[in-house]
Amino acid sequence: MSFISPRTSRFLGRDILSNDQLRSVAPSIFATDKHASRSDRYAYIPTSEVVDGMRANGFEPVFAKQGNSRVEGKADFTKHLIRFRHQGEDIATRRIGGIYPEVVVVNSHDGTSAYKVMAGLMRLVCLNGMVVADRDLTSVSVPHKGDVMRQVIEGSYQVLSESRQAVEAADTWAGVTLTRDEQMVMAEAAHVIRFADADGNVATPIQADQLLRIRRREDEGADLWRTANRIQENAIRGGLTAWGRDANNRPRRTTTREVKGIDADLKINRALWLLTERMAALKAA
Repeated sequence: MSFISPRTSRFLGRDILSNDQLRSVAPSIFATDKHASRSDRYAYIPTSEVVDGMRANGFEPVFAKQGNSRVEGKADFTKHLIRFRHQGEDIATRRIGGIYPEVVVVNSHDGTSAYKVMAGLMRLVCLNGMVVADRDLTSVSVPHKGDVMRQVIEGSYQVLSESRQAVEAADTWAGVTLTRDEQMVMAEAAHVIRFADADGNVATPIQADQLLRIRRREDEGADLWRTANRIQENAIRGGLTAWGRDANNRPRRTTTREVKGIDADLKINRALWLLTERMAALKAA
């Protein structure tokens, strides 16, 4: 487990992070070599050098985290995620409030991930990071070979354009009003996305309508954008409670945990973004 300083944790997603702050939340960014399990054909390209290259091209890191590993010795090489914001990006303050287009970079030094570059958004009112659903140009994968830094930087400019378009989409969604039934359709779909097992079965006392819970005044409203944000934050941040039964049929209180795993975070976020796009398309039709 990496040590997260109170100050760094408090400003994740809001301020530009130094290398020391990045190291405190995701030390695997600074791995000095590939994991011993990798062969000689695996090109070791340190993420820290890519971060430096991104900074030189105007992309500043504002958020980072890394995954855990149960394999002894792999923790310092495991998968990590960094969110970058390009210098000069104007904060969107139309109907959607404070939102920035971002570039999301994922990598590892243990062979579990190539460099992946994705489009994302950061909403400052709650510091929630969203990831745009995977489609053409929204995600760029760079294998560990060749001129990795150049490919990552070029991919970042490509997906930054997608992130800007996502801001425009969000602004449009803020003007789309949903009925209560339509909000529940989204919540029920998100309930399955968040809690279903591999077979699609949901076994949790948490109810779908709890994903519509309003956490702050800025999220009050029936428009598509606020609805999607409430659902996303409740699904990812956790903190929802309900009473169920344990294996012995005794009453048991359940509280959802924050989604901390990088793969689970990306999977849920992309699915929720796609769900919101589909609802927007239905409303437009």
